[in-house]
Amino acid sequence: MTTQAIQLDLEPRVVLGKKVKTLRKAGIIPVHLYGPGIDDKALQCDQPTLIKALSQAGGTTPIIINVPGEVTDQLVFAREIQWEPVRGTILHVDLLAVRTDQMVSAQVPISLTGDSPGAREAGGTVILQLREVSVEAMPLEIPGEILVDLAQLTDPNGAIRAGDLDLGGNVTLTTDADEVIARIEVARAVEETMDTIEEGDAATSETQQDDTSE
Repeated sequence: MTTQAIQLDLEPRVVLGKKVKTLRKAGIIPVHLYGPGIDDKALQCDQPTLIKALSQAGGTTPIIINVPGEVTDQLVFAREIQWEPVRGTILHVDLLAVRTDQMVSAQVPISLTGDSPGAREAGGTVILQLREVSVEAMPLEIPGEILVDLAQLTDPNGAIRAGDLDLGGNVTLTTDADEVIARIEVARAVEETMDTIEEGDAATSETQQDDTSE
């Protein structure tokens, strides 16, 4: 499945170093563009436009940037975002330029969907143990998220592992295939109750067998 890239227009930046504080006060965010085969570029963007693009892209959806007179339709990924810890505003963004014909690595988030028969049977809760996995793919083939159907988690003692994920033919998993994605956790009180019920059933069965033999 091909991912739809997001468009973002940037401007060249001439204010460098500590002077970028003046840009931030004016609502302009410094951006650094880098990557193989290109010269590093100092760029900038107004904060609302940049935040909207970054929110839509996350860490897996590519962005196509244009800079008047400098950059045309360059595919990039947001690789590092620096935040102001108190106000929660963006201080700086690094954009990694990539080629459409070369594989890239990405961390893709996991989302759970559906219900687990095993959890329902055991009275337990499904725990998302691994929130993202590493993959390799062409830039426009990287999924925005990976959906995990809990219907396959039928055994209360079972687990869904990275190797069980359906990534399609164009995406390669680089996370260890044995890594646990989701598992069922049963509260101790529930486990003890189930053990008591099982012991009671076993005792009843033995009593019935003894009565039959007499």
